[in-house]
Amino acid sequence: MAECNALRKMRHRNLVKILTCCSSVDYNGEEFKAIVFELMPNGNLEKFLHDNEGSENHNLNLTQRLDIALDVAHALDYLHNETEQAVVHCDLKPSNVLLDDDFVAHLGDFGLARLILGTTEHSSKDQVIFSTIKGTIGYIPPEYGEGVPVSPRGDIYSFGILLLEMFTAKRPTNNNFSESLSLHEFCKMKISEGILEIVDSHLLLPFAEDETGIVENKIRNCLVMFARIGVACSDEFPAHRMLIKDVIVKLLEIKKKLPC
Repeated sequence: MAECNALRKMRHRNLVKILTCCSSVDYNGEEFKAIVFELMPNGNLEKFLHDNEGSENHNLNLTQRLDIALDVAHALDYLHNETEQAVVHCDLKPSNVLLDDDFVAHLGDFGLARLILGTTEHSSKDQVIFSTIKGTIGYIPPEYGEGVPVSPRGDIYSFGILLLEMFTAKRPTNNNFSESLSLHEFCKMKISEGILEIVDSHLLLPFAEDETGIVENKIRNCLVMFARIGVACSDEFPAHRMLIKDVIVKLLEIKKKLPC
């Protein structure tokens, strides 16, 4: 019902499309409800980052990851700023980013979504309080654990973690991380000097074909910019996080800088 309420009036190319819904009685005589979504043949982003490591058929290059990041950013911009009631997704993570035949990303699973009066991401009034903290460990913004009301900036935090996970192919719950070293801090420390030490090795493949160093420098610069966006979005303090419209501008800048 939460998904129906969140999605019934929304139309965007980067959101899952509802084909129909049904209500009936199951074999136990209990009420049964289902939503039928458009099939996403390429599954979700999670499997491309983690489930098929070592398989060339499941590696995403930097251009593909940028396009997916842009798709999700456009979906968030629509949810936060272009609907009658702003929608906070509250569970943004790779398994909820679905990919169609052309690897266009569609944001799904609105079971935890919250509708908020007003649509501006700047307003302190556009908030709603969770009675119980829900979401996925590693992607939940830290302020929610302190009782701060849910807001679009919480989705920005989760989006930042998503970008860093796409960049490093490391989950925020990786065993190497702890209270003193999070995925955010790990990337923040390495941006200036050790960027190539933390990036997903599949994104370094173009380097091997470059004998001039020109492609290497261009890609390194793009990787730094990509990581900086992820770090800025996942800042501990909500007010310090990037606005989603600025994120889109920066991601488009990276795309223009990428070597063909």
